[in-house]
Amino acid sequence: MPLNEREPDDLMLVGGVAAGDEAAFRELFDRYASTVLGFLIQLLRDRAQAEEVLQETFLQVWEQADRYRPSGASPRGWLLMLARSRALDRVRSSRSRQGRENRVATEASGARVAQPEGPRRLEDDERRAVVSRALETLPDEQRHCIELAFFRGLTHREIAESLEQPLGTVKSRILLGMKKLRQSLAEPSRV
Repeated sequence: MPLNEREPDDLMLVGGVAAGDEAAFRELFDRYASTVLGFLIQLLRDRAQAEEVLQETFLQVWEQADRYRPSGASPRGWLLMLARSRALDRVRSSRSRQGRENRVATEASGARVAQPEGPRRLEDDERRAVVSRALETLPDEQRHCIELAFFRGLTHREIAESLEQPLGTVKSRILLGMKKLRQSLAEPSRV
């Protein structure tokens, strides 16, 4: 069934979940768990973490389905936004924990923890250059929305407010831009 034909059924499922209907929840999970898991694996690059975040995402769906608003996103889009948010929380938490561990290790040893400079730095610089070139190929409005979301950490709603644009427009620009970036980065010779 094409996505646009499935949406009314999905809306009914989310409504059922909001009403506490376990069968609706199971159906929603069965319908979208593999899509959300695939998205999370791409985002986190770790299947075990992706599976944990998938569980957290659907727990949030069960607990907060009454907060879903069809005007904000399709049910599929809503699930992916929740998953992205949970994944970013996981990444931030991991980075914060790693930073604390490094500080504790430094303080305990009385010496600075040396970070490898050579090849890693060159790889990071090259990766940044490739991403920067790919970003430059995007239309200005898509690039700006992506930069605000991923480099400045703004939510879609915050971006919409700062640009004085509808939330749906911001989401579409980010989605289209990310698709183009993915294509560009998959074929590095074109960037």
